[in-house]
Amino acid sequence: MKISYDWLRTLIPTDKPAAEIGALLTGSGLEVEGIEELESVPGGLRGLVLGTVLTREKHPDADKLSLTTVDVGDDTPRQIVCGAPNVATGQRVVVALEGAMLYPSSGEPFKIKKSKIRGAASEGMICAEDEIGLGQSHDGIMVLDTDLPNGTPAADYFGLGSDSVFEIGLTPNRADAASHYGVARELRALLRQPCHLPELNAFHAPTEAARNIQVTLEDAEAAPRYAGLLLENVQVGPSPEWLQRRLRSIGLAPINNVVDVTNFVLHELGQPLHAFDADQLAGDQIRVKRAAAGEKFVTLDDVERTLRAEDLVIADGNGTPLALAGVFGGKTSGVSAGTTRVFLESAYFQPAVVRKTAQTHQLKTDASFRFERGTDPHMVLPGLKRAALLLQEVAGATVAAPIVDEYPSPIGHTAVRLRLPRVEKLVGQFIAPERIRQILTDLDILISEELTDEVGNEEWMLSVPPHKVDVTREADVMEEILRIYGYNHVALRPHNSASFLAQFPNPDPEIIRQNTARLLSGQGFSEIITNSITNAQYFEREGEPNAELVHLLNFNSAELNVMRPSLLFSGLEVVRHNVNRRQRDLKLYEFGKTYRHLPNGKFEEQNQLVIYLTGNSASETWQQKSAKSAFHQLAGAVQQVLAALGFPEPASQPVQHPYLAGGLTLLAQNQPVAQLGAVSGAVLKRLDVGQPVWYAELNWDWLMRKYKNTLVARELPKFPEVRRDLSLVVDRTVTFDQLQQIARRAEKKLLRQVNVFDVYEGDNLGEGKKSYSVSFLLQDATQTLTEPAIDEVMNRFIQQFEQQAGAVIRR
Repeated sequence: MKISYDWLRTLIPTDKPAAEIGALLTGSGLEVEGIEELESVPGGLRGLVLGTVLTREKHPDADKLSLTTVDVGDDTPRQIVCGAPNVATGQRVVVALEGAMLYPSSGEPFKIKKSKIRGAASEGMICAEDEIGLGQSHDGIMVLDTDLPNGTPAADYFGLGSDSVFEIGLTPNRADAASHYGVARELRALLRQPCHLPELNAFHAPTEAARNIQVTLEDAEAAPRYAGLLLENVQVGPSPEWLQRRLRSIGLAPINNVVDVTNFVLHELGQPLHAFDADQLAGDQIRVKRAAAGEKFVTLDDVERTLRAEDLVIADGNGTPLALAGVFGGKTSGVSAGTTRVFLESAYFQPAVVRKTAQTHQLKTDASFRFERGTDPHMVLPGLKRAALLLQEVAGATVAAPIVDEYPSPIGHTAVRLRLPRVEKLVGQFIAPERIRQILTDLDILISEELTDEVGNEEWMLSVPPHKVDVTREADVMEEILRIYGYNHVALRPHNSASFLAQFPNPDPEIIRQNTARLLSGQGFSEIITNSITNAQYFEREGEPNAELVHLLNFNSAELNVMRPSLLFSGLEVVRHNVNRRQRDLKLYEFGKTYRHLPNGKFEEQNQLVIYLTGNSASETWQQKSAKSAFHQLAGAVQQVLAALGFPEPASQPVQHPYLAGGLTLLAQNQPVAQLGAVSGAVLKRLDVGQPVWYAELNWDWLMRKYKNTLVARELPKFPEVRRDLSLVVDRTVTFDQLQQIARRAEKKLLRQVNVFDVYEGDNLGEGKKSYSVSFLLQDATQTLTEPAIDEVMNRFIQQFEQQAGAVIRR
């Protein structure tokens, strides 16, 4: 929404800079997204002043030039060479001073410089109207009739002050501010200065008329108020310059004086109007009714539309639609060049009715924008009178009949209770009752009654005007108070908290655990909770008691007699239970504690996160065959968890775990943080689990102690990455992690990613050998990589793989 500052100051006088007004409006919730400076003429006549020609004589070296001295308000008159035939002593003229930029009516702009013309110095220019963009005449210089002192800016003489236009991002709840008067009301509360409606006392209408337009409200629920006024002797034509300038300042193109006046009033007061050609109203009647389903209607944009029974229309005496109420006018009833009688409509329509019609017919107009958010029913008559006065001024109209105002059920103020102690509680700061009273008064919210509750707390009964469509509850009133009081005036207290994209010294372990659970659940894992008490036989080695077990002194069952030293077996019991019931494809995780009896007699509790994977990773469909769960799927899940906790690239080494038949131990900061691999066949047999199970165990306590919030924003790379591949034949004992570490040590600046995309073992490679196909992503943040630079890096990789891993490069 565009608001002209010059226009705004006709409603609330203020001399504050536009930038300061913009900051005030933004702070109160009317966000000013930008301020555009507008000039009536290009350049705004900057550098042009009024002057008096003191002397004039013929140029010694040019017949058509004059040598003049001009007083421009300085201590010393200026000598100016002038080519105009009408220049004479004593004239008041417009002078462009040195450095002024002129924007002529035709041709390119040019700058005034100190120069010599035919040998005579010239310190400026006496201007004609076309030379400064004020007209087309070039017969001679402009001669002014004024008593203003020399040196007065020419822009002040011509009344061409610049204007600032605010671009306001109006939120849907602030329909009260969808006009210049609405913004003026906001500034009244912010500046503590009075604002006023345009003068309407000059409006007069006859008490009766021989001919008037009869209005019938057939649906008073959809149209609670409908008013109209008949004007005659209307002369349709172009609007005066001041009116066109006002509309252009907010981005509207002038059309004719009648339409321009309705647009002007809409943007000034927020009251949409519509002008009908009164001679096109059959039976001199207006009927506000619902449309007939399937009825055809041609709108002003020459589009034929099919109406619905829910559409509210303005129709004539025959029931023929003339306009979609609150949205768009019809082609046949609009004002044309030959119109002399105009019926002005000013109404209040229910927002929901207008919104549905506008959405159905895909029509978004300035009127529907306001009606569907809620206009002020009390502005219906002021808007109508304002338009009538303007049409009398710019179109010669006369008021031919009294105002018709159909308003069967007047809309009153909304009653809201305000408890003053609640203001301090919700705002977070005490605001003096007198300051609250002042703010409410400035916002047109009346205090109808002051009460005291049973415990002595003060509360007020408020009367909220209907233009405050979003203020219906106590919390809404508090928001109004806080907006005007100023969010910046509410002090932050030490106990206040907020969310920041920053690292906190004491992260909440429970929140981290919840986030990790969401991460795993998002990958298809299900959380399980198992009993902390288990069977001692699971942990006995060859029938010998395990000294680390924490035995229960009073147990009810021989199968539940110790605190578990590992979560593995209780989880395998869950796997067995499901597999025995034909639920073989399982992805499970659990957060839980383990318990150990230490050699020094003390006991240890440790929190762990364990993950189980068994069965198929994907079900069989017509698109794909079923695929068994694999180690890399488990490793991927574990690495995602570690990355989320701030350990994105853990090192690895072969696993040493009593219950795993092979796998990896992942290290962070040289500490083992996770062990993962295949559960040994002996353990599966002991638990009677008839299918392979992949298992991971993470040291959750250590991860919580070392947790790092590593959220970092980096600039996106501007230069492309390059991929190169190598095929390496190495001993079967060489792991991919070893190769990755070799590559990262060999190139730290350009290497972005190392990935293995194929592993092959076969007789043709030789005994105990295997082949890795590895890809390398290289990227330079400062420039595009060249082939020589890429070759240098790859040769270094090859050399290091050969030396440190005994690799043979397959070419």
